[in-house]
Amino acid sequence: MRASLIQIAVDPDESVEARRVRAASLVVAQRGADLVILPELWPVGAFAYTAFEAEAEPLEGPTHEVMAKAAAEAGVWLHAGSFVERADDGTLYNTSLVFSPEGERVAAYRKIHRFGFDRGEAVMMGAGEELVTVALPDTILGLATCYDLRFPEQFRGLVDAGAETLVVAAGWPERRRSHWTLLAQARAVENQAYVLAVGTAGTHGDIQQAGHSIVVDPWGEVLAQAGADEEVLTVDLDPDKVRTTRDQFPALKDRRLGLASPL
Repeated sequence: MRASLIQIAVDPDESVEARRVRAASLVVAQRGADLVILPELWPVGAFAYTAFEAEAEPLEGPTHEVMAKAAAEAGVWLHAGSFVERADDGTLYNTSLVFSPEGERVAAYRKIHRFGFDRGEAVMMGAGEELVTVALPDTILGLATCYDLRFPEQFRGLVDAGAETLVVAAGWPERRRSHWTLLAQARAVENQAYVLAVGTAGTHGDIQQAGHSIVVDPWGEVLAQAGADEEVLTVDLDPDKVRTTRDQFPALKDRRLGLASPL
């Protein structure tokens, strides 16, 4: 399975409309990949809190439309990163979308853990309540977004739901880049799963982004890692490696404790 992680740069001087068009062209350029992944809140910027209200969209708004078309044109499974969704009741959510190679939306995930410590996203957005997995022909994806990476119980829940490849769309800050790499490897090792974690490049909301998107195998080995600038990271994965790893070192079978509390 070939996966392409698009580490797009979010520049406040580029309009959201222009970035949608550019992101779609980057997706289409990955024709031949099986899975393409964009980062968190790439249309507006994960730390551009002041723009969230103005740039919020309905679920099937312009980002949905552009990404559905790009997935179909490229013929790929597309995790379209996340955008600011405005629900029918007016609540804002940090919502990820997944499309089939035919351009049909097969999943939407609302971020469960909101970042900000009583500021920004934590008070401006509603919290998702559902774990989301997506069955691809060769693997089952488990979806997570940025700050979720710090909560291992969510990933254990995804594995319990069948996930073999854990996808993390993020807008991770440069000042905590060491945590990004450490946590991506930890989530891979403890769940014996691939971790595909893609972040943004550039600076938005005056916060420099970490970049350094990363692909980790079920043994915790880093298969590929991007730099700090805009980049497409492409890697070939062996879906059978998850199953063989879990067979050879069946630690998951020795679990005695479940989730600490229901979501």
